[in-house]
Parts: sequence; structure tokens; C-alpha cells
Amino acid sequence: MPKMKTHRGAAKRFKKTGTGKFKRDSNYRGHFLSRKSSKQKRNLRNTSLVSKADEKKINKLLPY
Repeated sequence: MPKMKTHRGAAKRFKKTGTGKFKRDSNYRGHFLSRKSSKQKRNLRNTSLVSKADEKKINKLLPY
């Protein structure tokens, strides 16, 4: 059986942590930034973890 390919779209969006969880960037950062407060934009810079429910799906997309 051939090797599985890494899903390149997912590889650009998610990074695996040392404990095997997945980091992701915040959403709502694409456009309409002038109407968002500085505090909101500053808080959106931080990364967060992918929910437990979605980890299985991402594990299939990123096998290596």
C-alpha cells in the first residue's frame, strides 16, 4: 500500500505541538479590520488549540 499524502491545505493551517495536540490561528483576521477594536485585533493574534472533536479529522489529514 502506498504512503499517505499530507493534506497541504491542512499543513499550512495547523501545527502539531509536542504533546500531539494541534495549534491553529484565530479566525476573523481577514478583512473588515477597521471596525474591530485594537484590543480585539491584539487578542486575535494569539493561537489556540483545535477542539478535541476535530483532532481525529486533522490527524487523518496530517499523518506525518
